[in-house]
Amino acid sequence: MTVLILTSEQDVTADMVVAELHLCSVPVMRLDPADVPGKAVLSADYAHGDFDGHLSVNGQVLSMGGLRSVWVRRPGEPAAHASESSSWLTAETRQALYGMLYSAPTRWMNHPRNADQARYKPWQLRIAHLSGFAVPPTVITTAPRVAQQFAEEYRDVVVKSASGPPPGDPASALPTTLVGPGAFSTVAAGPALLQRYVPKSADIRLTCVGPRLFGARKRSAPGQVDGRYGDTGHAWQTTPVPDRIVKSVQEYLALSGLAYAAFDFAEDEDGLWWFLECNQAGQFGFVELETGQPIAEAVALWLAGRAGERRAPESRG
Repeated sequence: MTVLILTSEQDVTADMVVAELHLCSVPVMRLDPADVPGKAVLSADYAHGDFDGHLSVNGQVLSMGGLRSVWVRRPGEPAAHASESSSWLTAETRQALYGMLYSAPTRWMNHPRNADQARYKPWQLRIAHLSGFAVPPTVITTAPRVAQQFAEEYRDVVVKSASGPPPGDPASALPTTLVGPGAFSTVAAGPALLQRYVPKSADIRLTCVGPRLFGARKRSAPGQVDGRYGDTGHAWQTTPVPDRIVKSVQEYLALSGLAYAAFDFAEDEDGLWWFLECNQAGQFGFVELETGQPIAEAVALWLAGRAGERRAPESRG
């Protein structure tokens, strides 16, 4: 039974998991959907009341009947590397590839249907509330008056992107920024996500692989707004996960249908973890490298169907 990893050719984090799967003696196929058609070949047969499908990459053949699990890591756009690429060819290739994979009875990390929904920041905030996380008051609006009232109520407010850093440098886009009253005239030009600022003592990254949780903490610099940018002078360190957070994480994963998730929290001076976002495909390589936590091993064991196992430290060496 083979693990299929959907990712681009240059993906160091995937390389870490592939190495762990080899240590587990689990066969792996690595496929970039951008290579279909062309470098990779697919065929699906729906006949005689049954289904069968095959993928071929660099001479390696994988039958859908031998598919153990699928890890959707950093896949390219289907048909992007085709000699005559087009939006139509991309749509056709997506139908063929993912339609075939959806037809196979297999486990996903994460299923594209659940992953697509989980990317929406407003949806994340609702699920975070339902899961019992502490969530800073937030508003998403295109009404300057509403934005102004929010800022007057909560005083210290940050504006951030709901979809992530924008391509290029559009005039109406801002990184996560602390703003004051009277700075909301551009809200009418596009939706703005405003959130009460949480003065934090540390950033928390919580990586969830099935039932396993890996907490990491990095002390913040004074007045720091966004922990993703700038050097705080501190490294990521392993941190225990409070029981209340464990319970909320389990509820969030159940509601979202995710097998893997990377949560970001702001820890305030009282030690309370405030939910900021949940990335369904967040990076974990930097956490593993700085803390030594065996996250790649946990991903490999989940994909191998052995999530409850642990390897001895010497076997990882």
